[in-house]
Amino acid sequence: MNREQLHALLTQAKAIVHHTDFVIVGSLSILGAVSDPPRTMVMSIDVDTYLKNDPQRTYELAQALGQGSVFEDEFGYYLDPVSPSLPSFPEGWQERLIPLDFGDVKAFFVQPDDVAVSKYMRGEERDLRWLLAGLKSGLLDMDTIERRIASAPALEGELPAARKRMARHRKALKLT
Repeated sequence: MNREQLHALLTQAKAIVHHTDFVIVGSLSILGAVSDPPRTMVMSIDVDTYLKNDPQRTYELAQALGQGSVFEDEFGYYLDPVSPSLPSFPEGWQERLIPLDFGDVKAFFVQPDDVAVSKYMRGEERDLRWLLAGLKSGLLDMDTIERRIASAPALEGELPAARKRMARHRKALKLT
């Protein structure tokens, strides 16, 4: 996935719901920070997003642009409508959104260290690969992630498990 593909998807979404502002919350939010991130960080084919000013209407896009749609069949990627309350982001994440104006649509990307908090909480294998690529490339900052993680919503046991995953990465990458 790249910025041009994302722009094409958001342009199609705008044509359907007549909104111009989209928030990108998942792995592909790294495209807001850099135009050419490590390949491991942009392997996802689903763009986790919601309409910035009308989140509930985002779900109207699922049939035309979501998984199993004609759009996915044609282009190989799709829009995954999500709720703004779905990810485990730390306090203040909305104030740190990274705007990118494509001209006809605007994307607001969750800051990479905020995405990292959510990924450490979830701890899936693909998330850990994304995290390692971001840490190795310097796009993620472990100290920032550690400061922010305590303010993220967590289910019982998630925070200690996330901290263990972080400690393993810190040791493996020799981060001080």
